[in-house]
Amino acid sequence: MVLHINKNDRSLHYGDGLFTTMRVQEGNIELWERHVHRLKLGVSRLGFGEIDWQQVYLDAQKAITSPQCVVKILISRGEGGRGYCGMDIDKPNVYVFTSPLPDYSLYHQYGVQLEFAKLQLSIQPALAGLKHNNRLEQVLLKQELENLRLSKSVDDLLVSDTQGFIVEAISANVFFYKDAKWYTPILDKAGVSGVMRNHILDKLDVTEVSWPVSALKSVDAMFICNALMGIVPVRQVADKPLDMDVIKQLMKQVLC
Repeated sequence: MVLHINKNDRSLHYGDGLFTTMRVQEGNIELWERHVHRLKLGVSRLGFGEIDWQQVYLDAQKAITSPQCVVKILISRGEGGRGYCGMDIDKPNVYVFTSPLPDYSLYHQYGVQLEFAKLQLSIQPALAGLKHNNRLEQVLLKQELENLRLSKSVDDLLVSDTQGFIVEAISANVFFYKDAKWYTPILDKAGVSGVMRNHILDKLDVTEVSWPVSALKSVDAMFICNALMGIVPVRQVADKPLDMDVIKQLMKQVLC
């Protein structure tokens, strides 16, 4: 584990890296294998050098500071290179951070209210699905949310890509329930393939779709999810109220 950030680290200069954020419950990292699997896929797609994954596991365990907390692993391609060129850099840097676990209990109990974001996500299939370190779109979306909160009650934003298809919330994936069937946006052009999303896909019969915003007029229920918050019911999207009972029942069935 790197204990300090070198001034030549490529993640610092170019966002040349990726990360995962993990929930610790009762001193154990939840969905550890899924987090590592996603990191390995990202490292392979970005062409990083070899990583000692056993050491990453040991560093993550050492980072646990309390029975409930958050452990974040960030992997940079490494240090150096001429400009954008990252060739011949074969030693990635691995950083491990710890922070308190946010309290999502009110979200679980009362659900969240969503509005539609004005900012749209760029389409880039080469990066689609990766939780890479280039998060400026999400930073701008969070600013949009905070500005919107000055005039109305809203918890998160539902985000589309530049073709108008729904992708995700700001930092969570989204699932829809319609006519007793489950759906979720396909993430082949934009968005993050979340660990909790993949966990749910293995447990439910879900169809991946490309839906415009107009398709939400006919959905019966929705939830958002990520590895920290788990499953959170959506009580309302824009002016449309939604059924939360089916989501709360699902929470009992799916969450590990």
